[in-house]
Amino acid sequence: MQGGIRAIFSHGSVLKNAILQHVRVVNPVMRPLLLARYESTSAAQMEEHGFESTTISDILKGKGKSADGSWLWCTTEDTVYDAVKSMTNHNVGALVVVKPGEQKAIAGIITERDYLRKIIVQGRSSKSTKVGDIMTEENKLITVTPDTKVLKAMQLMTDNRIRHIPVVDDKGMIGMVSIGDVVRAVVSEHRDELNRLNAFIQGGY
Repeated sequence: MQGGIRAIFSHGSVLKNAILQHVRVVNPVMRPLLLARYESTSAAQMEEHGFESTTISDILKGKGKSADGSWLWCTTEDTVYDAVKSMTNHNVGALVVVKPGEQKAIAGIITERDYLRKIIVQGRSSKSTKVGDIMTEENKLITVTPDTKVLKAMQLMTDNRIRHIPVVDDKGMIGMVSIGDVVRAVVSEHRDELNRLNAFIQGGY
């Protein structure tokens, strides 16, 4: 999984290059006309329709109400058992941790990996251990903003070997995205770009 994600990140323009190579090699008769039309496209238009335009905000909008963070949190005083039960009920792999009574103030994050490494492996009781005792604390927490580009978020997640990343703004926590959300967004963006380049070659615009 990590290798595949790195490949996507490292070769963000591979589809565009493939299309241009197709124009150069397969259809030499049309090459001057097509390349001239490609090169005459304005920088603004290429920026508007190019790769790497999707942001974390776009992912949250696509997820709809499930991205609002209403069930993606627990408190430092909750038991690990209750936190894991919440993850299971909502089919998620991580919960943002907040201080009791302060839903928007992030204290850290707890993940399935924390449960396995700090409870199961160490033989501790999930029903007597508080979330605050095993969570990744706020000062070590990696976050993104709604304006963060998706490929930047992917880089942060792969570089730090994490699968969930909270989304914050100047008012606090507003949601969370997973590595699956990010990969789907990147694949969708590349597919859209391929369709635009195909339309361009076929005279679609």
